[in-house]
Amino acid sequence: MTATPDTFLAVFLGSKTSGRMLAWMAMPEAEQKDVMQKGLAAWHGWMNKHKDALVFAGGPLGKTKRISASGIADISNAMGGFVVLKADSHEAAAKLFENHPHFAIFPGEGVEVMPVLPIPPAG
Repeated sequence: MTATPDTFLAVFLGSKTSGRMLAWMAMPEAEQKDVMQKGLAAWHGWMNKHKDALVFAGGPLGKTKRISASGIADISNAMGGFVVLKADSHEAAAKLFENHPHFAIFPGEGVEVMPVLPIPPAG
């Protein structure tokens, strides 16, 4: 994928210890399953509605390893998933996520949208 001025990364964020997540985990299993089905239907609906903007549908993110000069370590962060999309502006890209099922139905906390910038040439 080559970054262009209209390419954006959207990262879905949430916390395992937020009040919304704790309420989700306390929900009876049958209710949680029902909300999960409704949420997934809404999420797929969002993906279909914005299919022309999606460059890469992304998906949920698994466990994280941090690699640094000190080595490799298992860590935890707030990132839960991502998509890559095209939009006319940063504002237009952000507006695509208003009332997104990630936080409108599921216990996600928000979506962060940022431009994907091209790598500067060497030398």
